[in-house]
Amino acid sequence: MNAFAPDSLVLNRKLPLWYQVSQSLRASILGRHPDAPLRLPTEDDLARHYGVSVLTMRQALKELEDEGLISRHRRRGTFIEPGAQRGAPVKLLGSVDAIVAQQSGGRTTVLGHGPQPLPPEAAEHFPGLTEATAYRRLRCDEQGEPTNWAENFVRPDLGARIDVADLERWPMTKVLRDALGVRISRITDTVEARLADPETARLLRVPLLSPILHYTGVTYDESGRVADLVRIHYRGDRFSFTVTMEAP
Repeated sequence: MNAFAPDSLVLNRKLPLWYQVSQSLRASILGRHPDAPLRLPTEDDLARHYGVSVLTMRQALKELEDEGLISRHRRRGTFIEPGAQRGAPVKLLGSVDAIVAQQSGGRTTVLGHGPQPLPPEAAEHFPGLTEATAYRRLRCDEQGEPTNWAENFVRPDLGARIDVADLERWPMTKVLRDALGVRISRITDTVEARLADPETARLLRVPLLSPILHYTGVTYDESGRVADLVRIHYRGDRFSFTVTMEAP
């Protein structure tokens, strides 16, 4: 039986290895092709793939098992749960793979894309530009219930290289990093409580002025230029946001 092939990972030695591995594997699982195998490689094979010890790999798998994304069977192996969905909590610990995992899962529909004038709150991040390539995407859970919608503003030179079909499978961060080869240096996040405007209420099927978690993420490349600015509107009854700060 063929095994599921997870994405590769560049480890950051300043963060817990088990956490980075769990987040990378989680993103691979949630972004997998529907026809991909459900069986995971063995612990030893996964440990070699990620360049970590078997003990670290076991801790990462335990995290995913506790979340209900995988199930482990003695003598049979480890399998992705067919109906696995990302849970409500959004947990970040400082890695790009955590951002990818946060934004993965469910079904994504691209509502529209193309050149668009930069709104004032986005223009300050793109000095010298008057427009960017904009993408609007709606995410739903496996039952078709809307969970969030996102609008990305990407530098035109990058937007010209993006395959829209990739955005129906992967988050923009993963497309920029893995499909376009953008070397991401950092991502800054802002999360605030807002009330649903008419567009958000319509897309997320919630009453007007319902509580919404509004997330803004700014992605910088290695030269310090902004590659992408995303605004994600999360249903307030489906998400929470947790940030863990580790002491050095």
